[in-house]
Amino acid sequence: MAKLVPTPSQTVGPYFSMGLTWLNTVDLAKDATAGERITITGRVLDADGAPIPDAMLEVWQADAHGRYAHAEDTQDKPRDAGFKGFGRIATNKDGTFRFVTVKPGAVPGPGNSLQAPHIVVALFMRGMLRHLYTRIYFADEATANAADPVLSLIEEPARRATLVAQRANGAAEYRWDIVMQGANETVFFDC
Repeated sequence: MAKLVPTPSQTVGPYFSMGLTWLNTVDLAKDATAGERITITGRVLDADGAPIPDAMLEVWQADAHGRYAHAEDTQDKPRDAGFKGFGRIATNKDGTFRFVTVKPGAVPGPGNSLQAPHIVVALFMRGMLRHLYTRIYFADEATANAADPVLSLIEEPARRATLVAQRANGAAEYRWDIVMQGANETVFFDC
């Protein structure tokens, strides 16, 4: 009878960033013609507050009218043909990321509801076999955030706050951090 040998564990890395850096897209709005141009900055941090230097965010969003650059979005809204709504952003050695986009419009939600303006984020990093999903909402959309069907699934208001970007350094910049574990852990969604 043959003896079975355990398969070694798998991890993403140590060459995780090398294969993806050429795909980075940090200016989603370079061709956009409509909407408020904004910059989102932040850091990806571990439970101790230490930076994670080799994470990657994939972001996708609707345009300023609330329409996605996708064939299945057939809403009767104008579509900004120059805006693709997708980007890939790497963190630097300090765990910092930065990208430029337009503030998205509201999109349809379940049961004829509207979802507040938001950006969907998939987070990849060394040591994670499965990426994590989260969202960026905007602090200056308080009324829309209060009615958002996805944000309202989070029972604790303090936990909801981990998804809300705050205006910083003037009107066109938002600050939003991702915390992987601990007391201020960002809310992640099962998809």
